[in-house]
Amino acid sequence: MKTVGAHLSYFLRDTSVRRNVRSLMKVVAFVAAVVVVFAITFHFVMLHEGEEHSWVTGFYWTLTVMSTLGFGDITFESDLGRLFSILVLVSGILLLLIVLPFAFIRFFYAPWLESQVQMRAPRRVPPGLAGHVVICAYDSITPGLIRRLEGEGVPYVVLEEDPTTAAELYLDGVSVVAGGVDSRATYEALALDRARLVLANREDTVNTNIILTVREVAPDEPVVAIASAQESVDVLELSGATHVLPLKQWLGEQLASRVNALHARSHPIGHYEDLLVAELPVHRTPLANRTVRETRLREVSGVSIVGVWERGHLHPARPETPLTDASVLAVIGTEAQFEALDDLLVIYSVNPNPVVVIGGGRVGAAAVRSLRRRGVPVNLVEREPELCARLAPECGRVVAGDAADYDRLCEAGILEAPSVLLTTNDDAMNIYLASYCRKLNPDLRIVSRITYDRNLESIHRAGADFVLSYATLGTRAVLSVLKGRELVVLGEDVDLFSVPVPRSLRGKTLAQTEIGARTGLSVIALHHGDEAATDLSADTVLAPGAELLMLGGEAQRAEFAEVFGDA
Repeated sequence: MKTVGAHLSYFLRDTSVRRNVRSLMKVVAFVAAVVVVFAITFHFVMLHEGEEHSWVTGFYWTLTVMSTLGFGDITFESDLGRLFSILVLVSGILLLLIVLPFAFIRFFYAPWLESQVQMRAPRRVPPGLAGHVVICAYDSITPGLIRRLEGEGVPYVVLEEDPTTAAELYLDGVSVVAGGVDSRATYEALALDRARLVLANREDTVNTNIILTVREVAPDEPVVAIASAQESVDVLELSGATHVLPLKQWLGEQLASRVNALHARSHPIGHYEDLLVAELPVHRTPLANRTVRETRLREVSGVSIVGVWERGHLHPARPETPLTDASVLAVIGTEAQFEALDDLLVIYSVNPNPVVVIGGGRVGAAAVRSLRRRGVPVNLVEREPELCARLAPECGRVVAGDAADYDRLCEAGILEAPSVLLTTNDDAMNIYLASYCRKLNPDLRIVSRITYDRNLESIHRAGADFVLSYATLGTRAVLSVLKGRELVVLGEDVDLFSVPVPRSLRGKTLAQTEIGARTGLSVIALHHGDEAATDLSADTVLAPGAELLMLGGEAQRAEFAEVFGDA
């Protein structure tokens, strides 16, 4: 509990507060001067009426009239006296009942309340806190990252420069410390010598300052910096960042890896130790209109189907699960097995026409370049002439104009394209374009970015097949660094994770556990020692000491922990 003295000391240190207090004192002095003038005038008017009173009586009468108390024990008999009384009364209403209270609230009380709110936010971490992650801004990534850190049992602290914002976050239950991002004292108060990681997630120029300041306080502290511009990566690394995450470039590349184009093939999205995780679109392949069992992928190539995507929703890959032309298989296996699978699929042509990319910003530009590196032809729709000129050498055709214009979309080839990639940073526009493109080309695969999680269901309803947000990618990227693993992004609210086999499941077969039926999770591998078995069956026994590699969301993971308990 902070004392009144501490509040007052903090309050008066602010230069704006001192300036406000001086303004308040000027108002008080003016009101006091008016009271003195009226008290003196009172004596002259009373002498005019033949009465004489003390100076105390003059101030007493002036204040009772100005404050509208009006006791009536002292009154004027002449018209002059009554006119003077009216003047004093009106002046009192304006000065004592309006101007002075407003000035007091504006220049003292409101700043005092604000300072009390600001003082609620801590200025240092709790004593003994260790192994925490320091997050240098509360941005779009932070809420999701906080949820994941809390789920993993990792403490965190958000650094916020604005004391008022810090206090609001503190009242909302966020672990926050108020302080300047360029102050050495701030990072000393954050106990960097005991911290696990520092995340510099502000503007590139500010991140450089953060890294340099952190290096002064804790030279060996791991620092992860988020780079908005690709050009900033080298600068941040030279400043001392341990890891630099160019998220907008990665977002474009992740989206580009989800499009259908040219020949049928798997799309690798990451590794888990020695296993490769990939997605396989069923579109225009013999796998469509079959069940998972009827595909016989494990028999012919060795890869295992671990999940089935249907318009943004991941379903468990049960043997009887039907596959449609819009299905995308989540598969796992070794690189050699995927090479064998691609050799089988290469004869099936998805669509030789260019992929349409809408939006040529940093995300769109990264997607265009990623597709071109894979030899996929690209047409771009962009409103800004400067971006059109910059990306023209990378594209087969650049259409300048509004993507909502039917003629512009047709000129870009939307009616024949195998896929469209929506990269604008406006969720409402992406939802509109997803719906529009789906109506123009029902066979189109629509891949889109979003900014806010709340729009995920809306854009899937509009027709998007795959959606990924900047916030989700950022959260997964930071956690991958924290855990020392390769980044694997399967989609919104779907993650790949491992847990030790709980005591309640040891010695049971997969069929007996009913993990999928009870939690919705998909068990994709069983890790024991240095080996990971992906050819699981209903009779696979869960041995003590093994780890389950599973696919699912945060809610399903929490359900698993609640149903089956700890290891």
